[in-house]
Amino acid sequence: MSSQTTKTATWAAADWGTSHLRLWPMDATGMALTRIDSDRGMGAIVKDDYESVLIAQLEPYLPTTGTMPVVVCGMAGSRQGWAEAPYSSTPCPPPSLAESTKVPTVNARLSVHILPGVKQVDPADVMRGEETQIAGVLAANPDLDGVICLPGTHTKWVSVSDGQIERFTTFMSGEAFHLISSESVLRHTLAEDGWDEAAFAKGCEIARKDPAALLSAMFSLRAEALLADLDPVAARARLSGLLVGAEVEAARPSWSEKTVIIVGETGMASAYAAALSLQGADAKIANAEKSTLAGLCAAYAHLNQEV
Repeated sequence: MSSQTTKTATWAAADWGTSHLRLWPMDATGMALTRIDSDRGMGAIVKDDYESVLIAQLEPYLPTTGTMPVVVCGMAGSRQGWAEAPYSSTPCPPPSLAESTKVPTVNARLSVHILPGVKQVDPADVMRGEETQIAGVLAANPDLDGVICLPGTHTKWVSVSDGQIERFTTFMSGEAFHLISSESVLRHTLAEDGWDEAAFAKGCEIARKDPAALLSAMFSLRAEALLADLDPVAARARLSGLLVGAEVEAARPSWSEKTVIIVGETGMASAYAAALSLQGADAKIANAEKSTLAGLCAAYAHLNQEV
């Protein structure tokens, strides 16, 4: 946490995920005073802990009198979180404060609003937290008619048009990579870290040409390590390429001949951009934190309009 603890915030933005809580106390000009990081995510606390966790983190910024709004996105709004914020249904604009859930608090200095996620009935899909990043991207690109890709454990490919989330698809590629690299026979073949761009590109190309052979191509990594001393870093990068390449190929109908914006941290976002480039698409990268904060700021602006 920053040592800057003397300023009172006008409001606070919060991204409350499963593993982590990120808070931005905001001043009256819309600038973040600091960013507060905590490991007190949904998975580490129970429902009765949320208010005390929030107060402990924000105490130096809370007003001595009056109420400070806190706009929250993420898993705090799930059924297992602080208070369930019901999903908005596609097609829909990214949810705003009008659809948020107001959480009762004991401490009168807090006015907590949890933004809802988005659901898609057919085919069934859900998101919670990503919709706020989408709002941030659309705030910067209001005329976007294309696809927003949000890489992560469960990567989202979201088709947007006229300011609305039209449809989306989730791929478990990130989680699959973690499980395969840590639990399968390939754990003996892959390095724990490192990167090989050429090996990643090779994996993408293999998956593009024959995505149905993905499982066979994975086992080939083990065989090549035994028979030809495949470098563990190259094996790791090629596995990533196989999974991301298959995902990009499966998502082709959504991104083909469309503008693509990738929202993510530098390494993962760059990998997706490279995979798309290999398949002839030109993608732009948007910073994940900036997109989240922009989406939360857009929601707070709506709150101000209602007051």
